[in-house]
Amino acid sequence: MSIRGFRCSWLLAVMLSMGGCAINPVTGDADFVLMSEATERQLGARYHQQILAQYGVYQDAPVQGLMERVGQRLARVSHRSELNFRFTLLDSPEVNAFALPGGYIYLTRGLLAYLGSEDELAAVLGHEIGHVTARHSVRQHSASTVTGLLGAIVGAQTDPGGQELVSFAGTALVRGYGRDHELEADRLGAEYLAAGGYQPEAMLEVIRVLKNQELHEVRQAKAEGRPAQVYHGLFATHPDNDRRLQEVIGAAQTLRASRAPAGDDLGFLRVLDGLVFGDSAAQGIVRKHRYYHRELGIVAVLPEGWRIENRRKRLIAVAPGRDAIVQLETLAVKADRSPVQLLHEQMRGARFAHEFEIAGHGRRGHGATVTLNTPFGVRDARVAIVIVGSTVLQISAAVDPSPWPGNYAAAIRETMFSLRPLRDEEQPLAEAQRLHLIRIESPQSIASLAKEADQAGDMADQLRLLNKLYPDREPRVGQWLKVIR
Repeated sequence: MSIRGFRCSWLLAVMLSMGGCAINPVTGDADFVLMSEATERQLGARYHQQILAQYGVYQDAPVQGLMERVGQRLARVSHRSELNFRFTLLDSPEVNAFALPGGYIYLTRGLLAYLGSEDELAAVLGHEIGHVTARHSVRQHSASTVTGLLGAIVGAQTDPGGQELVSFAGTALVRGYGRDHELEADRLGAEYLAAGGYQPEAMLEVIRVLKNQELHEVRQAKAEGRPAQVYHGLFATHPDNDRRLQEVIGAAQTLRASRAPAGDDLGFLRVLDGLVFGDSAAQGIVRKHRYYHRELGIVAVLPEGWRIENRRKRLIAVAPGRDAIVQLETLAVKADRSPVQLLHEQMRGARFAHEFEIAGHGRRGHGATVTLNTPFGVRDARVAIVIVGSTVLQISAAVDPSPWPGNYAAAIRETMFSLRPLRDEEQPLAEAQRLHLIRIESPQSIASLAKEADQAGDMADQLRLLNKLYPDREPRVGQWLKVIR
């Protein structure tokens, strides 16, 4: 046997030995999967730690307790009730929910803010539980693994048409992922809602609310020149026009258990009273083009008009043309050495040029131009280490193309030299904004409520989205509203 033939036979043997048929807990049919349930749990546990490190847990016992209670109520009536489901509320303003293998379910406080009832919370959690019970991630992993093995086999044969075959095989194996699996997760979620005493039609209401949020986000992202951040489970059409979605929800109505309603809307809203909305104090607050961080005790001026990505451990500013970037991050090092020493330590081996000092106003720093691998390729980048109190920060900036355009150089220099300690009178600016529950006692417009919120941006649209009044409805007297303060 030739080496090539041996390699092909070996790869096929590996694929066959890895493959196994498992009974799908939902359908009862045999699934071709390459992962045991024990491995599924181990995989989820490992990634769970990474998710917590990336996002952090939102520390609010009543809100987390509500999510746990609703999630476990649904898990008990699911097709995999034996799994140890874990429900975690993430400290992120993103509008998102997702599941990991093994029963790890996540919801962001950014998505929670838009929900209006316990039934709607159950709808989101039920959808994600459906992904777990149907083993969608496991099946997708198995499909991608087999596609990779097919690619190796075809590549080993050096068949000129091999890449085309791999592409076809990959398409065939993963054809069902997307709309069909999202619909299946909605169908399962609706069944679990009915069995748990919730309203299955809440699935439609959640999709309606989040679809409006998606439409608004897409418009905002387009205006700001950035990718839109939308919840993965949304479809291209509104639920009112989606016949298949209406059918899967309607079918669950016949499964409704005869029991008392699971929760009341006002009680749910009261639990959300005080929920952080937008940036949290832990990640720092961006107001217009200034950055205030209470825990680090710093203030920075950001390039005006640039798109800001405020992540948990770093802040990124991107120029409108996407041809310049500035990143601010804290370093886990002690401030017991000079900025020059720390800069050379961080940029060990790099060639330094055009070094400069940053001094006065309660900070000390040192910067230079160095050659780095940037998002634009290998470029001359400007890097500075700035020490404010006991906090060590690194500011990195790159543009495309080099040499640096003068307008970007000025904006980047301003940001680098703007870092300073947070003053006492600026402490309120470093506090996060929160949801508050109010009752409309007399006729009042969304525009008047928006003026009371000290935050730049489209506050009127946000209030309408939060209260199911989007795009142009007004609140009625006696209605309870979520406002931002």
